[in-house]
Amino acid sequence: MKDGFIKIASASPDLRVGDCDFNAECIKETIKAAAGSRIALLVMPELSLTGYTCGDLFFQKKLADYAKGKLIEIARECPYPVLTAVGLPLEKDGKLYNCAAILYNGVVLGVVPKKNIPDYCEFYESRWFAPAPEGNGTVDIGGTPVSFGTKLLFRCSEMPAFCVAAEICEDLWVPQPPSVSHATAGANIIVNLSASDETIAKADYRRTLVVGQSARLVCGYVYADAGWGESTTDMVFGGHDIIAENGKILAECEPFTAGFCSGVLDVQMLASERAKLTTYPAANACGYETIPFSMELSETRIERPVPQHPFVPEQAGERNRRAESILAIQANGLRKRLEHTHAKKAVIGISGGLDSCLALLVAVRAMDITGRTHKDVLAVTMPCFGTTERTKGNAERLCECLGVELREINITKTVKAHFKDIGQSEKKFDVTYENAQARERTQVLMDVANKENGLVIGTGDLSELALGWATYNGDHMSMYGVNGGVPKTLVRHIVKYAADSAADPKLTKVLLDILATPVSPELLPAKDGSIAQKTEDLVGPYELHDFFLYYMVRFGFTPSKIYRLAKHAFDSDYREDAILKWLRNFYTRFFAQQFKRSCLPDGPKVGSVTLSPRGDWRMPSDACADIWLKEVSELEAEYKLRSSRKTLTYDEAKKVRYAKIQARAQEKLDAIKIKHKNTAEEKK
Repeated sequence: MKDGFIKIASASPDLRVGDCDFNAECIKETIKAAAGSRIALLVMPELSLTGYTCGDLFFQKKLADYAKGKLIEIARECPYPVLTAVGLPLEKDGKLYNCAAILYNGVVLGVVPKKNIPDYCEFYESRWFAPAPEGNGTVDIGGTPVSFGTKLLFRCSEMPAFCVAAEICEDLWVPQPPSVSHATAGANIIVNLSASDETIAKADYRRTLVVGQSARLVCGYVYADAGWGESTTDMVFGGHDIIAENGKILAECEPFTAGFCSGVLDVQMLASERAKLTTYPAANACGYETIPFSMELSETRIERPVPQHPFVPEQAGERNRRAESILAIQANGLRKRLEHTHAKKAVIGISGGLDSCLALLVAVRAMDITGRTHKDVLAVTMPCFGTTERTKGNAERLCECLGVELREINITKTVKAHFKDIGQSEKKFDVTYENAQARERTQVLMDVANKENGLVIGTGDLSELALGWATYNGDHMSMYGVNGGVPKTLVRHIVKYAADSAADPKLTKVLLDILATPVSPELLPAKDGSIAQKTEDLVGPYELHDFFLYYMVRFGFTPSKIYRLAKHAFDSDYREDAILKWLRNFYTRFFAQQFKRSCLPDGPKVGSVTLSPRGDWRMPSDACADIWLKEVSELEAEYKLRSSRKTLTYDEAKKVRYAKIQARAQEKLDAIKIKHKNTAEEKK
């Protein structure tokens, strides 16, 4: 529950059509196991107490009355802090409704009737069920009036973002699903109790509907489908359970498999996304009734995948498509700027490093798009004190392979003369020593561009901009910065893609060696011919900084949540104190260096995270970082305290005991899955 993480599950328990006793026992067993696994939200299929395929048995008053009694029994015997959705037929005011009953802690909180009743193909529900009435009301459950209607919100008092609403099966398949108004009323999680039979290709369509609705509504969508036990006469059901979050599947049970899946939703992230979208309507709960429930804010174990490199797709095919798409965006952006300014040359400072390599590849592609010669790209190498033979040689070989014009302008004498002018010692390796070289290189590029009627193409990437790892009015400045929207972790993969797809083996070889070269500005004298200044030794690992950047800018997460996610993602790669060290460094530099980002040159936006002052990130240059750094200090103090302890505290010992209980509950859930699977195989 802490940090917005909610563990949820979708289940298709064993079922016998018309056997409410058997079905109720299976439902109780599932709820108890879910409680033991600290699941906060559990959803079961449509009419799961009776079976969906009862047909004209729904006309038998005995069935509805018996199911209602079993609902009361389930609530009484399962007084657990698990918000649970159970399906049953329910009579009200002389009409029978297909309903979702929402249970919590031994109480029926509310009942949501199905709004859209299908009457086509194999479905003819209107024969038995009435569509939900327009307004909310109450229904008697065991002598207690319970809220009844489609406009019910179930909200956690301790975490208001944990807000749930329900729709039933066909409600999702219609042009205007009730979930649209549910979400705009404030629901961050939609549950769907369904009985969707299996036909060819229907699973793909069902999956598309669920994923699309979660994306459109920026919500978590929990879909529980009727399992194989529902199969009878002409229909076969597969228990296709799906949990989606904002356009992505978190967990799924393919048809005819286990019939149970769980995942961890991040409602804090969903709320953050909605807040950013100015076109997302402000919460309007007019006509809705909010039903509160209380749930302890205990720590939910992160079970969802947290990739180490959030900017980089995990699948190779998707990575390659992403690289190709980014190269196309960069090249076409540069193409427009070159054409608009009638520039004859694209001028690039080439160092033999990753960023200038990517910029050169982009410039060459821009020339290809416009049908111009590669010689219209002018690469300038400007060796000085820290330049090594490896990087200089790679720069030269890269230019040769790409067929661009290459010029060498050694700036050593110029920089030494400048040192003399300002009284800087050549043996004092301070920031002045380094920045003088960077600014001289930029001056050379600007003047060469003027001379050639060209444009200086910037090479700095998004990660460097976030950390301020650029010399103000040095490599910080250009006439068009093609890499400004690409983080360092992604730059590496784009260059790797270029290497893998190159037709020239010589080009592949040089690109791979550039990839293997340590990232460095090469502003300090080389040691024995090797790079003496490695960027990541100074500012920290770029993979950590890109991780911090993504979750801070994309979702506005707090330092403590980012730290928790980083611990989970980099568990075997970095110690906790190392993560904290670089997290502090990230916040310190990010705030202190905003003044550099406030006057960036133009550059193409390529992703959802960008730091352009004219686009997605508008921050005062003199904003104070104290409250963020204070939280980091609290995390550091907590880590030191934990590290110094030799024995477990009561709370820690309690967590250990609870972990054992949770493990036993998980074993029960696994047993349920195996039981469902074995029974399904026997049925086949």
